[in-house]
Amino acid sequence: MKPSVAERLFAGVLLVIAFGIVLHTPLTVWISTIYPDFDLILKSWKELLMGVATVLFLAIVYRREMFAQFLNDRLIQIILAYAGFHVLLFILFQNNPTAENAGLLIDLRYVLYFTLIYGAAKLLPGFRRLFLYAIFSGAVVVLGFALLQMFVLPRDTLTSLGYGAETIAPYLTVDDNENYVRINSTLRGPNPLGAYAIIVVTLIIAAAIKFGRKLKNDHHWVMGLAVASAGLMLAVSYSRSALGGFLIALAIIIAVLAQPKQRKRLFVVLGIGLVLIASLLFIARTDPVISHILWHDDPNGGGRVDSNSEHVSSLAHGAMRMFEQPVGGGIGSTGSASLLTDEPLIIENQYLFIAHEVGWLGLALFVWLYVEIMRRLWTRRRGALSLGVFASGCALAAIGLLLPVWVDDTVSIIWWGLAGLAVGGVYRGTKNGRKNN
Repeated sequence: MKPSVAERLFAGVLLVIAFGIVLHTPLTVWISTIYPDFDLILKSWKELLMGVATVLFLAIVYRREMFAQFLNDRLIQIILAYAGFHVLLFILFQNNPTAENAGLLIDLRYVLYFTLIYGAAKLLPGFRRLFLYAIFSGAVVVLGFALLQMFVLPRDTLTSLGYGAETIAPYLTVDDNENYVRINSTLRGPNPLGAYAIIVVTLIIAAAIKFGRKLKNDHHWVMGLAVASAGLMLAVSYSRSALGGFLIALAIIIAVLAQPKQRKRLFVVLGIGLVLIASLLFIARTDPVISHILWHDDPNGGGRVDSNSEHVSSLAHGAMRMFEQPVGGGIGSTGSASLLTDEPLIIENQYLFIAHEVGWLGLALFVWLYVEIMRRLWTRRRGALSLGVFASGCALAAIGLLLPVWVDDTVSIIWWGLAGLAVGGVYRGTKNGRKNN
């Protein structure tokens, strides 16, 4: 059946967000320097498009008489409870209105996008292929610009677009050492770039291992080049959390796809390798290169305040706040939204971040939602897409212990969109009767 105008428009809006989100940061910074009075509206383009997509989605579901089917879905029920609790606290706390609005968008945009992609995967045949094209086209842009930053462009080239002290730093360094430059590519910083690289490289590795024998030689070259580029991008981000997350994702893929007889041997080899690497790094911990890359610490002085101390301080403060405020401090009370208030607060932990805003119950609902998504991905792990998203989801959940990983719009929208696609669509059956995608 030919899709209706509303269905085509619904799919088109979601695809624009999927591709446009990787260009979001440089474009909004550049346009905001030209039209500073429209800064907040320009940064909210994706949320505005999600609003349009939500109206179209509801209209399509109503026309197909599928409201009951969606409302009986446990995943949708958890999402509605999580969003509803946010709205309730939004009304009850009445914090700074601008911060509250910004905080509500930051907290719920990726959950809404997941819901819309989840619905599109169920409602629109052929949407899966189009969405993956949009995702990997965006990845080509991010990888390509990262390579240019590494090998061709001046390190401060982004200043021509308005990057700087008042917006976003064009690049960072490890412990104020200009010999260790941390690039942004088209994202907001090196840590989000490292997290984004995990998503891309994990999906490619899962697909390469799953379908390696069926691929042509030129496809092998393309995948190998993509993995090498993404791996280099991950390395140059100097993000320790991303590197650790990638190792987690890689171990999961190997564990799932390896033959049962090979699995034990592989883990023994991996375990011995990790012990040897850890031992060598410990022995060479005073080496300047190792000290910079692994510990982000300059043995000769470096930055006045090292990032390790800042992480520890932030975690301790966030944990204290969580225990003192079981119902949270309200929407917009932490993160970038709180910078719009007189009491800005940065918490470098995704779970403490959520607990600070919506309390223990809000955190419990989020964990329930995430576990349910991961459970559904796990049941479909025979598919390359589901396995790649599951493995990267485990990695990003681990990164969340050190950084508010879902606050970054690009990382959160890309991963949650892919998760919605993987758990929402059914593409072929397997011999044992399970569905695979």
